[in-house]
Amino acid sequence: MITVPEVRMSPDLRLATIYIMPLGGRDAKEVLDALERNKRYIRGEIGRRVNLKFAPEIRFRIDERFDEAERIEKLLRTPVVQRDLSAKDLDDEKDE
Repeated sequence: MITVPEVRMSPDLRLATIYIMPLGGRDAKEVLDALERNKRYIRGEIGRRVNLKFAPEIRFRIDERFDEAERIEKLLRTPVVQRDLSAKDLDDEKDE
């Protein structure tokens, strides 16, 4: 099982970059390799199902946004940031 959060098309619609994330984020390299091995079949299926003059060339990339969101979430939970957020809340209460 994989999630496809985004597909970016080139302006001429001849290249599709498909961002994927395996379920649970595990085995990303193996999933990417399997998709690459089956790229020709997948492109054929896209060509049959999407009404375009040409089936786009496809490339697969691991979606890094999940990792970035987790990193930001961890930063927001650090004691220093929590202290700063608490201080801001106190300042906002004083202004009211």
